[in-house]
Amino acid sequence: MSRYNARDSAQALSVWVPRTRLGRLVQEGKITSISEIFSQGLKIQESEIVDTLLPNLMTEVLDINLVQKQTDAGERSRFKAIVATGNSDGYLGLGMGKAKQVKMAIEKATVDSKRNIFPVRRGCGSWECGCGQPHSLPIKVAGKCGSVTLEIMPGPRGLGLVAGEHSKTILKLAGIKDCWTKSFGATRTVSSLASATFNALKDTYRVVTPSDWVR
Repeated sequence: MSRYNARDSAQALSVWVPRTRLGRLVQEGKITSISEIFSQGLKIQESEIVDTLLPNLMTEVLDINLVQKQTDAGERSRFKAIVATGNSDGYLGLGMGKAKQVKMAIEKATVDSKRNIFPVRRGCGSWECGCGQPHSLPIKVAGKCGSVTLEIMPGPRGLGLVAGEHSKTILKLAGIKDCWTKSFGATRTVSSLASATFNALKDTYRVVTPSDWVR
């Protein structure tokens, strides 16, 4: 598992030519916050949008595997990378990419993770704490992928992340500092475990609170 800063794409930003209406709005400075995109229900289709609005993103390579496929021409081998992206302050993305070379697979997965980025609701939902600070989750959430199911429960301040290695990495990138987790199924499958954790965090917005209403 390796880490590098998303600023390595700065050169690409200097020659970025937007291909979507949202991209043109961001480049022209008409949209200056990524929260505006989600509040309007817009879809991010260009990774450069995220590079522009969230310059302090960190990227973690969770897993790299060699996958093989039998074709009429014979056996074809490629590398599959799983990458998580986040700013440790409420935004998280997860992506996968395949290529003949490891570097290309990581780059594809990184772009995919930026396109899948979304806001994570944080809070203090633990009955043992009640500090009101966004160090944990406001509610218990669960995510599923394949045979893997992962539950994330709010924890008191100082608890830390009670989770497996890959889930802990994703939680840190999302900005979660304290929580309990419980997992079921084939958790050794990194892609399923990572996706289950990702889906659980996306579920933090399933409950609408009074603060969500725009007055």
